[in-house]
Amino acid sequence: MKWKKKVLALLSVLTISSLLSGCSFGLNPFSDKEKMDPPNVNYVKKADELDDDESESKDLAKKIPTELYLVDKNGYVVPTALALPNTQSVAKQALEYLVQDGPVTDLLPNGFQAILPPETVIKSIDVQNGVATVDFSKEFKNYQAANENRILQSVVWTLTQFDSIGSVALRIEGKSLAEMPVSKTPIASKLTRQIGINNESTQLADIMNTHPITVYFVATNKKANYYVPVTRRVSNSGTNDVVTVVKELVKGAAIGSNLASDFATDLALIDTPNIDNGVVSLNFNQNLYTSASDKEKKTVSSKLLDALVLSLTENKSIQKVSVTVNGSKELSNEDGKPLTAPVSRPNKVNAVAF
Repeated sequence: MKWKKKVLALLSVLTISSLLSGCSFGLNPFSDKEKMDPPNVNYVKKADELDDDESESKDLAKKIPTELYLVDKNGYVVPTALALPNTQSVAKQALEYLVQDGPVTDLLPNGFQAILPPETVIKSIDVQNGVATVDFSKEFKNYQAANENRILQSVVWTLTQFDSIGSVALRIEGKSLAEMPVSKTPIASKLTRQIGINNESTQLADIMNTHPITVYFVATNKKANYYVPVTRRVSNSGTNDVVTVVKELVKGAAIGSNLASDFATDLALIDTPNIDNGVVSLNFNQNLYTSASDKEKKTVSSKLLDALVLSLTENKSIQKVSVTVNGSKELSNEDGKPLTAPVSRPNKVNAVAF
């Protein structure tokens, strides 16, 4: 059935496999009151592994996969795709599911929490010319100071997943905000993803001669992997952001971050990357393989490939990633499937099923 195929295609998403300003690693931002033992949640299977049950498919047809930027046990703001009720007000509903003790409560994966203060009401969202103006109720002010940047990131990144929204303006009870209400963080009249997410503190001396890039590392929750975006500032002296992204992935996550990477420290690009019609072509040395057996089988780690694709497709000019080793396309993923075709970014990141 055509509708059934569409539903399964929607759910063919990436399986879930703090260096925030003012936040240290391991800090629980919800330690005062929030529960950290929500019900167990099973991570979603690939679409071709789902049970072929018509009643289940009909139920899924009533849902709409939506990325919510929730906070994990380490304090990271993490995209988490949930199947929410189908509605015409998808942007407003997404924010309502960011409210603590709200409708998202029974859907939360273990160790994850919503970030907006309890009883916050989304009074309205008005989208005009790509700008979503959000009006919150007064309860929006009732958050801990340590969560101020997390709230900004969660709201902006959740809303800008929608094609019609490129930036966000904030209001409380109809009054526009020029700064956040608790720690007085200045905010622009139009907030975009340029604010970053899980921003690392920089050691670069000339901060003015830098720009942000976002790369993805791996975190683990009860033996399941999921992907965490981290924004780093890099020097403007680099002429190719694709090369820079690869170098930052090879550099790995910050020490003590509770994040990991499958990139070998001696992995390197052999040729200058080429972007053609939305496809970036990358030719690596043999260190793309993470073990001797991988070299023999010509197998590429799924976690490495996922992190690479997610990181590079943050650049809107890139939709797909093509990978070769010493010019050869004879590669496969850990499931044994050939990697001859370019790999696309998943529709939704870190999807969960219930």
